[in-house]
Amino acid sequence: MKFNLVEDSEYKYIEEGEGFPIIILHGLMGNLANFNEVTGFFKNRNFKVIMPILPIYDMPLLKTSVKELAKFLDKFILHKKIKEFVLLGNSLGGHVGLYYTKMFNKAKGLVLTGSSGLYEKGMGSGYTKRGDYEVIRKKVEEVFYDPIVATKELVDEVFQTVNDRSKLIKILAMAKSAIRHNMSDDLPKMKLPTCIIWGENDNVTPPEVADEFHKLLPNSSLYWIKKCGHAPMMEHPSEFNSILFDWLSSKILDK
Repeated sequence: MKFNLVEDSEYKYIEEGEGFPIIILHGLMGNLANFNEVTGFFKNRNFKVIMPILPIYDMPLLKTSVKELAKFLDKFILHKKIKEFVLLGNSLGGHVGLYYTKMFNKAKGLVLTGSSGLYEKGMGSGYTKRGDYEVIRKKVEEVFYDPIVATKELVDEVFQTVNDRSKLIKILAMAKSAIRHNMSDDLPKMKLPTCIIWGENDNVTPPEVADEFHKLLPNSSLYWIKKCGHAPMMEHPSEFNSILFDWLSSKILDK
């Protein structure tokens, strides 16, 4: 499934479907293809799926932070003149969604899956042996419950990224920023409807992180996916889409 990448001013993004906007925020090592199944499902069900490439590798090093990505997101939303929308973020993308809510609070709802913001285990760590393909393959496989999800194409992409010194420096800077920008004090003030979809076997942001998000976010719903790691939308897309569609229908579109 390939979607067209739009290049518009300083922004690159995918835009598919017509209807209520879902803005998707990818993770630190993630890319737009991680959400192919989500995009394909929602674009045919009266939703407009918009997914910008976050400029993780294009920011000046001193500005490589979660806060700057949240500011970038606000500029993008203003540029696109989007009025009502839901944010969906995986891993670092969830953290950006949370920080955006802290700073701007314009989203109608928030969806977090394997989100950082409370606890980061090994974000940007473990790349001392980055020249060893097998080490990287194992690290990518550990992200998922079933290692078969870690295709050669995916491993190749991560291997290339971590062996590009300028990209690796930005990854490490962003990971440090994620640890600095812990959201635990901010979450109780966030009253917007929040959908938390989590893999029961997530090694990167373990299940207790989802429980903590649920406890701290006053208007949140928590859904578990069995036999699933850090990227439910890739590992169990049908179940993920079904949970998200029902939540959007009851908590966002009915309001």
